[in-house]
Amino acid sequence: MFEAVEELIGEHADLEKQLADPSVHADQAGARRLSKRYAELTPIVAAYRSWRQTGEDIDTARELAADDPDFAAEVKELEKDREELTERLRLLLVPRDPSDDKDVILEVKAGEGGEESALFAGDLLRMYLRYAERLGWKTEILDANASDLGGYKDVQVAVKARASHEPGQGVWARLKYEGGVHRVQRVPATESQGRIHTSAAGVLVTPEAEEVEVEINPNDLRIDVYRSSGPGGQSVNTTDSAVRITHLPSGLVVSCQNEKSQLQNKESAMRILRSRLLAAAQEEAEREASDARRSQVRTVDRSERIRTYNFPENRISDHRVGFKAYNLDQVLDGDLDALIQACVDADSAAKLAAAGDGS
Repeated sequence: MFEAVEELIGEHADLEKQLADPSVHADQAGARRLSKRYAELTPIVAAYRSWRQTGEDIDTARELAADDPDFAAEVKELEKDREELTERLRLLLVPRDPSDDKDVILEVKAGEGGEESALFAGDLLRMYLRYAERLGWKTEILDANASDLGGYKDVQVAVKARASHEPGQGVWARLKYEGGVHRVQRVPATESQGRIHTSAAGVLVTPEAEEVEVEINPNDLRIDVYRSSGPGGQSVNTTDSAVRITHLPSGLVVSCQNEKSQLQNKESAMRILRSRLLAAAQEEAEREASDARRSQVRTVDRSERIRTYNFPENRISDHRVGFKAYNLDQVLDGDLDALIQACVDADSAAKLAAAGDGS
């Protein structure tokens, strides 16, 4: 069992030697790559060594128990520890999403339901902002198209992790499960008869791409400028500061009008465009991969309803993993941990099952 770890231990030792060489740090980008890989392998190596040591301790305790029955209880405790270490090591060896360390651009867009949908989109935005605040993440509104009643027709926000975090525990590792259609059931503020309505909002989450990851030819872009407008179409700027960028090869269109500066709006639009192009490339790669290697949670059709927010029952339901809880008020206040962890666990289980099938 875990024969493949021996190779990783060798790689870990080699990385340790390289990082101890001062000349390696002359290339800062290269040193960062080595350090990142070393940090990824360290918990695997530590868990494997503990797993092997516990196995040796069990053998010793069994030999002693043959002469002294008092050691039988110690054998049971050690066997329990080894089972836990085995499961931990299996999880650590699950193929990791290479984007898990990345920050993200999260977009919320009103869907069916008119003003009520826009209000719900605003609720979702607040939920994610509060969740980010709880985790110490930084957020930046890149662009927002507000509705007349205070919600959002669409809004894009960049979410950035703290400077130091555990490998594989970036923003994408948690928020990647949020993409899809979110449905709300409640009495809208616009409803005078007290009837419960159903509406929806869409969420798109993409890893934020660095410029070196996505090469964009300036000749492939059509950039238009226009005057930004507020709710109801009213003009909020007397200069052509809003920017619309069309990526001609893919047909992707990104608009930004949040900033008063045309340059700032262009920079924000390019950030969104790079992230969408990176996401499109990753999805294409996933389609080419075997079904067994793809996460059951990650590859769910983003057009499908993934979650329902039922206000009358204070209930939150995730339809992909069967999660259900009656603390909707707390979830909307940013308490998303249990909900997201259910998706993380389902994802890990699917990958473990795929690995067990020998794929």
